Amino acid sequence: MKFLSAFAPLALLQAVSAHYIFPSINNSGNWQYVRQTVNHQHTGPIENVYSDLMTCYELSPGRGPSGVMNVQAGSSVTVNSSPTIFHPGPSIAYLARVPAGQSASTWDGKGAVWFKIWQDNAIISGGGITWPTMNQNSVSVPLPRCLENGQYLLRFEHIALHSASNAGGAQLYLSCAQINVQGGSGGYRPAGMLSFPGAYSPNDPGLLINIYWPVPTSYTPPGGRVGSC
Repeated sequence: MKFLSAFAPLALLQAVSAHYIFPSINNSGNWQYVRQTVNHQHTGPIENVYSDLMTCYELSPGRGPSGVMNVQAGSSVTVNSSPTIFHPGPSIAYLARVPAGQSASTWDGKGAVWFKIWQDNAIISGGGITWPTMNQNSVSVPLPRCLENGQYLLRFEHIALHSASNAGGAQLYLSCAQINVQGGSGGYRPAGMLSFPGAYSPNDPGLLINIYWPVPTSYTPPGGRVGSC
C-alpha cells in the first residue's frame, strides 16, 4: 500500500503531462488573440463530441480577448502548443467568417459557419501509423490565398487517437484564434459548411479507430474535405 501511495502522484503527473493546450498564435502572448479555454490549467481534452464546448472550448463563451491579429491570405499562422503535442492523431484547421456588423472578439461561432482549410495527413509505413504534428510544439497552418478579406475565427484542433478503439475514446484538444484576413483575392470554395457541435459523431471512422492493431492501411480525418480556391 505504501508503494501504491508513493506511485500515485507520479502516475498523476505523467497523465497530466500528456495533455496540452494551444494558447497562442505566431509570436503573440498566451490568450492575447486566442480565446482562453476551459482546460487552460488542467490541459485536459474534450471527449464528448456533442458538447457545446466543441465550438471553441471557451472558458467564457462569447467573451474573447479584445485583440484580433492581422494576417495575410496566402501566408501561414503558427499555432503554438503547450507543452508539445504528445499523442498520435491528426491536426485540423477550420475557419468561420465573422458576420458583418459583428466582431471576432464577441461572435459565438454557432451554426453551420465553419469550413475546413487544412489538415495533416497520416504517414503509414514500417508497420505503423504516425502524423507529422506529433511531438511538435508548433504547427504552421496555411491560409488560402483566395479567402475573402475580413475577420474570422480560426479553430485549430488536434485529435488524439491513442484510446480511440472505443466510441468516445478519442481526445480532442482545440482552441479558437481571432484573426483579420487581409490581401485575399476572394472566391474560396468550401467543401462543406459545418457546425460545432454537430460536425462529428463518436462513430465517425476518423474518431473510432484502433491505430495499433491491425495497423490501418488508410486514414481519413473527420469533418469532410478541405475546400479550394
